Amino acid sequence: MSDPIRIVEVGPRDGLQNEKTPIATETKLAFIAALAAAGIREVEATSFVSPKWIPQLADANDLWRQLPTGPLYSALVPNLAGLERALSVGVERMALFTAASDAFTERNIRMTVDQSLTVFAEVASRFRQAKPNGWIRGYVSTAFECPYAGRIPISQVIEVTGRLIDIGVNEVSIGDTIGVAAPIEVRGLTTALLREFPSERIAMHFHDTNGLAVANVVEAIDRGIRCFDASAGGLGGCPYAPGASGNLATEDLVYLLERSGWHTGIDLDELSRASLIVLEALGRPPAAKAQVAQLASASGTSPT
Repeated sequence: MSDPIRIVEVGPRDGLQNEKTPIATETKLAFIAALAAAGIREVEATSFVSPKWIPQLADANDLWRQLPTGPLYSALVPNLAGLERALSVGVERMALFTAASDAFTERNIRMTVDQSLTVFAEVASRFRQAKPNGWIRGYVSTAFECPYAGRIPISQVIEVTGRLIDIGVNEVSIGDTIGVAAPIEVRGLTTALLREFPSERIAMHFHDTNGLAVANVVEAIDRGIRCFDASAGGLGGCPYAPGASGNLATEDLVYLLERSGWHTGIDLDELSRASLIVLEALGRPPAAKAQVAQLASASGTSPT
């Protein structure tokens, strides 16, 4: 278990972007600071998307300038306009978002997959010119199933992943966007991916719609994957994927890893409290299983 596993915390961006209740910049910063204090080392902090499309992240420039020191921060950059905003505040690590399904990208970013990759090739090139030592992540959503097009052939995921790597991304995060995958499907896809690409280029992003996110992580680890996305408190969902519940909770992932012998360096007690300030602003109680259990243990009560 000495081989390290990376956790990329996506709560501040993916976890909040679809929430209708406005979250103040100060609250987001307090959330991120609490994540850093808990030992989280990589945080996707925001997105430089148009405020017209995602009002919740309209404060991206202001937020970025005030981020606490400690973690490595990244931001989603949807296009050249977003890139200019990101560069203006010194972003060194960015992410690009596409999918394995045209039907999904057309509803989400109003482009086909091919069109999105053409745009992203230019965005990546411009970013590399400005930041020669910068880091780029690519997302491939709906890698198992699309809510509009159905199940996705493994060959499509392989093709999109390869094209992202060809345009210069350092890492590709493979997403079970609507949370339908079972471990046997994870086994098939990850095995195929790792035949084509080094394991250090592949991450997994699971949603917990059907309660299988943790089981899917176990299968992916067994196949050789060593990077996983997660969201504190299980925050997040997808407005373009009906029925998709929150992301894999960071607390559940940390509990799994620590109990299995993987040292994360993350304080589960502090992590379990990190999202409370956001949950309070949303008027929502904690729901992530390990978070609820940890909070109950700390207070001396029984989890309900």
